[in-house]
Amino acid sequence: MPVPIETIKDRYPAAVTVKFGDSAELSAALISGIRSGKKAATCGALRDFEAGEPLPSVGRRDIVLAWDGSPELVIETIEVVQCSFEEVTAAMALAEGENDDIEGWRSDHREFFQRNGGFSPHMQVVWERFALIEDLAPKS
Repeated sequence: MPVPIETIKDRYPAAVTVKFGDSAELSAALISGIRSGKKAATCGALRDFEAGEPLPSVGRRDIVLAWDGSPELVIETIEVVQCSFEEVTAAMALAEGENDDIEGWRSDHREFFQRNGGFSPHMQVVWERFALIEDLAPKS
């Protein structure tokens, strides 16, 4: 049985809830990557944070929600970098665990940003490295 969100918020009272991706399929894939240890970073468009999404900060803990809103993981931010899309390094891109090289990362993220408000190689992004603190999946 899943852990109720209220219980998680009691354990992590300052935590923010976040979702990864822009579809159920992408969200599930990204959560799986975090669980496996392959995904240890993410990035978003600065404009989304300026529109009200809380900016990540070192030490902040987030409750990662599945697409349906159920709690899946707790992560803690350990590094934050704000830069232009074109300034994202290969090391930063590969830490996201979604691609085998920076060109694949650029292609996938260009498409993601185009679907979600527009893309420019000069757009500002907020890149975040995180650590998995707790996997909330029901224990069998």
